Amino acid sequence: MIFVLLVLLAILVYYFGTRNYDYWAKRKVKHDPPVFLFGNNFKGFFGRQSSTEIANNLYNRFPNEKVVGYYRGSTPELYIRDPDIVRDIISNNFAYFYPRGLGRNPEVEPLHASLFHADGDLWKLTRQRLTPAFTTARLKAMFPLVVRCAERLQGVARAAAARPDTCDAHELMARFTTEFIGACGFGVDTDSLGNEDSQFRKIGRLMFFRPLPVIIKHMLWELFPPLRSYIHVFYRKLEDAFFSFVKNIREIRQCKPSGRHDFIDLLLELEGKGKIVGESIERWDPDGKPVTVEMEMDLKMMVAQVFVFFGAGFETSSLATSYTLHQLAFNPELQLKIQLEIDEVLRKYDNKLCYDAVAEMTLLSMAFKEAMRMFPPLGVLNRVCARPYTFPELGLTVDPGVKIVIPLEALQNDEKYFDNPREFRPERFNPEKVKKRHKYVYLPFGDGPRACIGSKLGEMQSLAGLAAVLQVCSVTPGSTTQRVPSLDSRSNTVQALRGGLPLQLTVRGQ
Repeated sequence: MIFVLLVLLAILVYYFGTRNYDYWAKRKVKHDPPVFLFGNNFKGFFGRQSSTEIANNLYNRFPNEKVVGYYRGSTPELYIRDPDIVRDIISNNFAYFYPRGLGRNPEVEPLHASLFHADGDLWKLTRQRLTPAFTTARLKAMFPLVVRCAERLQGVARAAAARPDTCDAHELMARFTTEFIGACGFGVDTDSLGNEDSQFRKIGRLMFFRPLPVIIKHMLWELFPPLRSYIHVFYRKLEDAFFSFVKNIREIRQCKPSGRHDFIDLLLELEGKGKIVGESIERWDPDGKPVTVEMEMDLKMMVAQVFVFFGAGFETSSLATSYTLHQLAFNPELQLKIQLEIDEVLRKYDNKLCYDAVAEMTLLSMAFKEAMRMFPPLGVLNRVCARPYTFPELGLTVDPGVKIVIPLEALQNDEKYFDNPREFRPERFNPEKVKKRHKYVYLPFGDGPRACIGSKLGEMQSLAGLAAVLQVCSVTPGSTTQRVPSLDSRSNTVQALRGGLPLQLTVRGQ
């Protein structure tokens, strides 16, 4: 009996370890030969190569191809190298590629019911109701909270400048963005700037930490689909922390909006309105008309949205702003020009940060965009084919379930689209040059219906944080600063740095 079970197990493993391995060969798509069980993703599964590093490697090794095949285990993936095809996937033919494919079963891992992870009708209805949280009017209304956080940031930056050792710019900006998200999103003071080991900062570090057990569980989830209903990849204490936080604040506000107009208020408003109703993106009646679908904004859904609002809001912005400071440290003349622009603009507004002042800091904005071009927090964009689709440029048909990867960092650093791409040149983003460039070779916030819903908020807080630091301090490389920062290959969705970004801060005028 045991022998029979072992044989059955071996057959099962062999099946899942080799199925689909002729998929790209049949379609004459260039790809590396897959190996048993792992496909082409051995290094990726074991945290020796990040998803961005894999994408960059494929992009650069196949310079004459519009698309390149890949196997993540036995799942075929298609990496897109052509910006016209990118446009068709994420915008023009979105109906064929609406899933992002990064979520897992929300019944097992409830935090994956978030707007970022959800697919299909769950995503559509959630997006439909969350969009009003990110209007320009709401952003302007919350800007006084941004200013308060920025003033605290200036105090911490001055204190760091008074010390002889370097300051980790990424940690500094992560503390700022965590404090901002707490104040503007949840109406709470996280004390992240005053205390680098505050509870919220600890949660933030935990969200993007991938120890070996998590890496192995994620690998098993990818390799063996029948196990997916039983594998819980996320830290349970991370889930517990968010459930506890949302329950507490919900009880304090007595399940009603408090008048703060923050993200929690919006979710409470949605909960009070009852079911969210809309047309399905994935189901149709016999006449081809989308069926009506509905969902509840219950506690689980609220917690999931708070989770992604916090995670996406603090980590992406802290990476982008700290990398901007890193580049300015190696470009002192440009840094001085930006500081003089900040001074000039703020003089018009009584030397105080405000929404309109930040909007006028054009050189700072261009530098921020250039930093995100060189090092986008999300190095790839992900989609999944939802129904059979034929790429007209290639005569290539792919099936539902095939994953699509857009190598964002590689596109944004291709000399075909950006002359001397490793040089830091903010002037690439003056309006005239932007108009002449293909829109789909620069996508740090994505594009189309699944573009980042919080892009304006993220840019606003990032520019305010940069202006606050550069108004009072200058940054220069320290003795341990690497010109090209080391990447953490264990990172998955969001890129990560190994060793932070050490910079020397000095108070301006000293």
